[in-house]
Amino acid sequence: MHRFANPARFLRAAQLVLPWSAGLTVALLAAGLYLGLLGSPADYQQGETVRIMYVHVPSAWMGLFVYSNMAIASAVALIWKHPLADVVAKASAPVGAGFTFVCLVTGALWGKPMWGTWWAWDARLTSMLILLFLYLGHMALVNAFDDPTRGAKAGAVLALAGFVNVPIIKYSVDWWNTLHQPASVTRVGMPAVDPAMLTPLLLMGLAFTTFFVTLLILRVRSELAAAKIRAIRMVQVHGG
Repeated sequence: MHRFANPARFLRAAQLVLPWSAGLTVALLAAGLYLGLLGSPADYQQGETVRIMYVHVPSAWMGLFVYSNMAIASAVALIWKHPLADVVAKASAPVGAGFTFVCLVTGALWGKPMWGTWWAWDARLTSMLILLFLYLGHMALVNAFDDPTRGAKAGAVLALAGFVNVPIIKYSVDWWNTLHQPASVTRVGMPAVDPAMLTPLLLMGLAFTTFFVTLLILRVRSELAAAKIRAIRMVQVHGG
């Protein structure tokens, strides 16, 4: 971890990973969409509406996954004072917010024909909405200070405090009587999803993961470049 805390070393590694992550994203996304939209059967109860699942479920997974990574990066930044960890957390927040927003929108599109309403104050839905607010709050807090170091520290504290919401989202369908269906892919034993549906679902999950890696690398590179420009300007101001 200490080795990759060096921005120059990270950038060299990212340069090698980026083409692979971008290529895998395209290939996995094409395969997942083809199998999900054309190669998988309609559900006997939900009909063609079930195909929303191939975007909705991976988006939900990524909302939790990205926030967990953001919380880990924030802990590393607070404990070991690695500036690159702050950059990773800052770069992750908008991507995670995007995944969470897509999850909520696709959930509403599915809920209208299935539940008869666009929105219900269901435990899973409400906790996912809170997750979106945590992402937005982190983004606002990090950029609320003139001193980037203070903003990063405040954002890290919020990310760690908000992490308590992640297990609540995961286990809300088990802890409370909700409209949302229980876990069917990650449950103990065999997944309760037909392989014809499970395969494109997992492919889309992998595609969204590699997409996140690609966006994270691009955003971290952009943040590091912006930090370098700020440092040069500071030198010029004080030097002048």
